[in-house]
Amino acid sequence: MSRSTSEPSGGLLAGIAAAPDAASLFAVTSDRLRRAAPFDAAVWVATDPINGLTTAPVRIENLQQGGCGIYWESEFLADAVNPFRHLTKSPVPVAGLREATGDRPLSSPLYRDFMRPRGFDDELRAVFRVDGRPWGQLSLFRQRGRAPFRAEEMAVVGSLSSPMAQRLRSYAQSTAPPRRPSDTPGMLLFDRAGNLTSINDEARRFLAEMPPGPRAATPSGIDLPLPVWIRSTVGRARETGGNARIRMRALTGGWLVCHASCLRGADDTEEMTAMTIGPAPVSEIATLVIAAYELTPREREVTELIVRGLSTAEIASRLFLSPHTVRDHVKAIFEKVAVASRGELVAKLYTEHYEPLVAPESARVRYP
Repeated sequence: MSRSTSEPSGGLLAGIAAAPDAASLFAVTSDRLRRAAPFDAAVWVATDPINGLTTAPVRIENLQQGGCGIYWESEFLADAVNPFRHLTKSPVPVAGLREATGDRPLSSPLYRDFMRPRGFDDELRAVFRVDGRPWGQLSLFRQRGRAPFRAEEMAVVGSLSSPMAQRLRSYAQSTAPPRRPSDTPGMLLFDRAGNLTSINDEARRFLAEMPPGPRAATPSGIDLPLPVWIRSTVGRARETGGNARIRMRALTGGWLVCHASCLRGADDTEEMTAMTIGPAPVSEIATLVIAAYELTPREREVTELIVRGLSTAEIASRLFLSPHTVRDHVKAIFEKVAVASRGELVAKLYTEHYEPLVAPESARVRYP
């Protein structure tokens, strides 16, 4: 079955460029997409482009409270169908559950444990990616009794992948002068089952600064609703037995890094998972911010050497280019980032950014 990613109509793309933030982008695109490829429920997610893990915002449409953990944790199961981590690398970053299973959806844990109990019969999911990096993802659901998603509808959704990713990427651009945050990290501890057992005051403060989005308390332990991106990051660390981290913007505009790590006992068995939350250092966000300005690979190389203080001649020697070519690259970089000097470039790209985000009133939407 062919799934060409033809260019979407202007009507479907209308509003993407004007959306002031990711939450607004999801809302306006969803409204138009429902007319082109009807669906009964949806989950729109921004992701960390480095590893594809869920960050903020998350928009959930027409889904009842409960079952959140089942949806997010299904991604980590060995027998998951169409996992987002595979779609990120797929030639076509969109797939339907019915199509992928040969119309045998019961082979999917997501279908058995999440979709079927809620009356859904098919899922279409996509990754929003550009330059090989995932900036967001989408799940669309159809109720039982409706036809599965057709190839033409998958093509429509697939055609959104690059435009949506480019717009999501643009929100990482610097828009305000830097200020220095507190360096005290937050700490959360989770038991073997993923239940929150301990948390310090700093972690509560950072959680309060996170954007609105679906939250759920762990079944036992401390009764504190946690954002889904926290739970999914802890889940990835537990799945791999190692580490997982995400970068995200807080409501204050500051960049945060959330790092989960599995702890082991004296006998090398996994016991708990620890997560730290704190201000993201420059090294954590530089890749995201540079990507937001759509610099070419060569321009990124030149930028990194400028930041290290190399002169035009030194950059030319390091990259085996002529000084004239280096100056052309520097001019192009200045134009894209809207700066006039090397000092302005460093300040804009490699500092932390604190423009307060536009917070949506609600990240959970019910259809009329």
